[in-house]
Amino acid sequence: MFGNYLIGLREGLEASLVVCILIAYLVKTGRREALPPVWTGVGVAVGLSMAFGALLTYGSSQLTFKAQEALGGSLSIIAVGLVTWMVFWMRRTARHLKAELHGRLDAAVATGTLALVLTAFLAVGREGLETALFIWAAVQATSDGIRPLVGAALGLLTAVVLGWLFYRGALKINLAKFFTWTGAMLVVVAAGVLAYGVHDLQEAEILPGLNAKRAFDISSTIPQDSWYGTLLKGVFNFQPDPTKLQVWVWVLYLVPTLFLFLRQQKAPAKPAPAPAA
Repeated sequence: MFGNYLIGLREGLEASLVVCILIAYLVKTGRREALPPVWTGVGVAVGLSMAFGALLTYGSSQLTFKAQEALGGSLSIIAVGLVTWMVFWMRRTARHLKAELHGRLDAAVATGTLALVLTAFLAVGREGLETALFIWAAVQATSDGIRPLVGAALGLLTAVVLGWLFYRGALKINLAKFFTWTGAMLVVVAAGVLAYGVHDLQEAEILPGLNAKRAFDISSTIPQDSWYGTLLKGVFNFQPDPTKLQVWVWVLYLVPTLFLFLRQQKAPAKPAPAPAA
C-alpha cells in the first residue's frame, strides 16, 4: 500500500496544486464567472483518467497470457519513462509553477470559455493519465489488486485534503524540497516497476534470459509470503529470485537517475563587478 500511497499522494498533489492555483487566481482577480469552465475541464480530466484506468484493467484481461505480459511490460516501461520525466520536470519548475499557470490562464480568459476548459483539462489531465498508468503498472507488479488500489486511493484523498489546506492558507511547506524527496522515493519505486516490466517482456518471450540461471535466489531467507517479503515487494517491487537482466536494468536505471535527480543544481555565476574608473 505504501508505494501506491506515495504515487497517489505525489501525483494527486501536483493536480491539486494546479487546481488550487487556477481557482485562487480567478477568485483574487474577481473573475468568478470563469470558475465553471475550469471545474468542467477538471471534471472531464478526472473522468478520462478513470476511464483510461478501467480500459487498462478490463481490456487487458481479454488478452492471451503472452499478450497480457507483452502489454503489461510495455506499459510499465512507458509509465516509468513518463514518471521519470515528470519528477525531473516538477523539480525544475516547482518554484515557477504559479507564474506559468497564471500566464496560461490570462491567455485562456482572453480567448473564451472553451480555452478555459481546455487549459484546466490539459493541466489536470496529464497528471491524471500518468497517475492511472503508473498505478496500473504498480498494481500489475505487486499482483494484488486490492491493497495497492486502497493505498493509491488514500494517497489521492490525502492530496485533495492537502490541496484544500493550501488553498485556505492553512498549510505552508517548501514545495521544492517536498517534490525533491518524494520524487527521489518515486524513482526507487519506478526502478522496481521497470524491473518487473522487463520480467513481463521475458515471459512474453520478447526479451531473453527468463530460463537462464537467476542472478540470485534468497527465497528461503526472504519468503514472498512473509510480512517483510510483502513489505519489500509492495514498496520496492522486490523479487527474491530476479533474472540477471532484471538486476542489470534495475541498477542501470536507479543509480544514474537518482544521482542526476539529487545532484545539486548550481546557481548561475554572478558577473564580476566592473573595475572602478
